[in-house]
Amino acid sequence: MDERQLRVLRELGELGSVTAVAEALMVTPSAVSQQLRLLQRSVPVPLTEREGRRLVLTPAGRALAVAAIDVETALARARHTVEEFLDRPDGIVSIAAFHSAAAGLWPHLVRGLAAPGSPHVALADEDVSQDGFPPLTHDYDIVLAHRLDHSPAWPRTVSVTPLLHEPLDIALPAGHPLADEPELTPHDVADQPWITVHDGFPLMATIEAIAAAADRRLHLAHRINEFAVVSEVVAAGGGIALMPRWTARPHPAVCLRPLTGVHARRHIDALHRPENTARKAVRTVLTELRRAAAVVSSDDDRPTTTPGRAGNP
Repeated sequence: MDERQLRVLRELGELGSVTAVAEALMVTPSAVSQQLRLLQRSVPVPLTEREGRRLVLTPAGRALAVAAIDVETALARARHTVEEFLDRPDGIVSIAAFHSAAAGLWPHLVRGLAAPGSPHVALADEDVSQDGFPPLTHDYDIVLAHRLDHSPAWPRTVSVTPLLHEPLDIALPAGHPLADEPELTPHDVADQPWITVHDGFPLMATIEAIAAAADRRLHLAHRINEFAVVSEVVAAGGGIALMPRWTARPHPAVCLRPLTGVHARRHIDALHRPENTARKAVRTVLTELRRAAAVVSSDDDRPTTTPGRAGNP
């Protein structure tokens, strides 16, 4: 038995005829009769009987119709509880992010949600390969993910809120000879020792594109995913690296130079299950993330010519 069948039985007891029930529920009489037949299959005693030309409830049917009132009341209470949950502005919203998105966006997000009545965010860092981001939406309300321009789009099983389309620059020690150049090409940087991410992570595809454009194999001296560590190694003279322009933390001994000749940008997106945006708290957090992204990208799009930015992925 289900809610619709019990509702039909209750209405039959109160209204007294199949025709009246059909009119009240705005369905056909045959649809009412079908629901009654389906309900009868699940009960071992007759629920209705003929009384002249009318179909009426048996004692068992009347007892079940009374119980149906309790069922409808409980379901209405449950629906109201869900509606209250969906409309709560201050609910908990869980968010996962890779490191540089967390470093660049989370401080703005936390400050933006500091007012009373705002959603409460539960933050977690997740360092995964590109195909590992969509499955995280099973565990978190929102997942901050990144992919390169030429990488496959996110699967249609997740909803996507775009946040940033961020340039990737070459990070150099402040005293490096290439730091005097306003921009760099793959040929300029191909003979340098490189600090890069592990295989399978999005930035690796740009490293491969640089090698292809320069027509030579790059020397990948170090594999480090945490850009805060990368910037320290760059500053110490351990090699050069790709760094995100906006979300990376500045380092006083590292400067960034734009890279030409290859497509060097990444998308930073908020992934979530489509049904999550039914919650007001989730919608509020997504709006605040877009504001944070606008603040982060509001700087001049060009790297500075003095020691500049570096940071975490």
